[in-house]
Amino acid sequence: MGCCSSKLPKSPGYEDPAILASVTPFSVSEVEALHVLFQKLSNTIIQDGLIHKEEFQLALFSNRSRRNLFADRIFDLFDIKRNGVIEFGEFVRSLGIFHPNAPIEDKIKFAFRLYDLRQTGYIEREELKEMISAILHESDLILSDDVVETIVDKTFSDADTKGDGKIDQEEWKEFVFKHPSLLKNMTLPYLTDITLAFPSFIEKSDAEDFET
Repeated sequence: MGCCSSKLPKSPGYEDPAILASVTPFSVSEVEALHVLFQKLSNTIIQDGLIHKEEFQLALFSNRSRRNLFADRIFDLFDIKRNGVIEFGEFVRSLGIFHPNAPIEDKIKFAFRLYDLRQTGYIEREELKEMISAILHESDLILSDDVVETIVDKTFSDADTKGDGKIDQEEWKEFVFKHPSLLKNMTLPYLTDITLAFPSFIEKSDAEDFET
């Protein structure tokens, strides 16, 4: 049992560590460690105990002005209540999906929502192209539009088994099982040993994720 859950100052959206531990892969003591981390992150720019997008950007890139579609989408999905900020409970619940022990189904669903930019329940061609371009850009890989188009074409050729010009959740699940490297950014090994250093969600990636 954690040593200090009752002593933690209550921030907006605070949830009891025991409750969060019961619905995430984290232990009570790990949730408490995450709360200390959350407090640091949520007060780096705006002192209100909530993580704003600028603070999220600062934690990811050490630069609050650097915008990236990939980071924006991660923020949007962490912001479960869709009120423009990340509360403590949202932070722990969402981060739990990246835990090595989190169910693969949760990782697949999260990744699908990441690519479903318009929130239509499908991944459309333009959405896939936008996300691939953003990931490549964040990985400092500069590819021509023709190469990106080729990657998108091949991905749709493999994933869109129904041939209707979009990828639904069932097709995405089958595609990911055939190409598990697509989920490599969905698991952060060091979450099994929480430290007070914010984990970067951005791992160096390359076009092979979509070509293999």
